[in-house]
Amino acid sequence: MGSRGKPRGAPSSPAENLLPTGSRRTAAPSGGRSRAERRKLQRKVKRRRRRGAVKEIPLLVGVAVLIALVLKTFLVQAFVIPSGSMEQTIRIGDRVLVDKLTPWFGSEPQRGDVVVFRDPGGWLQGEQTTKKDDPVVVKQVKEGLAFIGLLPSDDEKDLIKRVVGVGGDHVKCCDKQGRVTVNGVPLTEDYLYPGDRPSRTPFDVTVPEGRLWVMGDHRSNSADSRAHQETDFGTVSQDEVVGRAMVIAWPFGHWTTLDEPKTYASVSDAASGSTAAPELSHRVAPYDPNAMMELPTPAELPLVMGVVACAVSGAGGGRE
Repeated sequence: MGSRGKPRGAPSSPAENLLPTGSRRTAAPSGGRSRAERRKLQRKVKRRRRRGAVKEIPLLVGVAVLIALVLKTFLVQAFVIPSGSMEQTIRIGDRVLVDKLTPWFGSEPQRGDVVVFRDPGGWLQGEQTTKKDDPVVVKQVKEGLAFIGLLPSDDEKDLIKRVVGVGGDHVKCCDKQGRVTVNGVPLTEDYLYPGDRPSRTPFDVTVPEGRLWVMGDHRSNSADSRAHQETDFGTVSQDEVVGRAMVIAWPFGHWTTLDEPKTYASVSDAASGSTAAPELSHRVAPYDPNAMMELPTPAELPLVMGVVACAVSGAGGGRE
């Protein structure tokens, strides 16, 4: 008949129940459970797992919110464009991602960069903006998501323009062909709004050090440096710059990177006569041995780490 019907692990004969000393085995408590008991135990385990998962959800949400706040504060932030001052490069309703990391390493705006900066005072009054009225609940939800950086804020007191001149530059409008010049070099601005002139407002300004001359790409619809020349020659302090706009992220049909136009590469620095694009160098130590050594930029860090690794491996390889 075999062992059919017997509990698993039970002895099949009285002889198997004897110990080597001849004494009889004590009966062990039955470890077998009925099918109903096993099902009940499985349901109990599942309930415990579900309760554990529910308890973890607030922790996961908190971690996600913390990460979003860190990204918004130190790395990258989304901004919504409410006006047409940068058309056709950036259109109304576009979302742009702004780099907030590199300024922490001493990076400064360059000619041709599209930058977001805080209102120096009264600039937003001249901007023609469009604002959509949402229901109260939707508005509150948007404000909460904007606070943690998951949505761009509609209430940010910021502007977005293109840097035309940096500290020391001589910006002027216009030459005989109606072009804006920087340090005497005329700009070929193929990014302007179709049909727009480089400027209908004349200006002749030497940008103070630490400040920027900015203009919108839609020149006839932009209240930029030209409209505020009575205050600091219309320039913006570099300290007001939030970051450089890197890419149009939304809508997907407008997705593109915001690179520096090639026309600015030919502009010379008014102070030293060197070109705007400095000569590339991998040198980390200063040329002057008595000067303070400048820390490597993020772009140089991989090179420095590679050199150190090679030096260490080379020193280790010489040992016997």
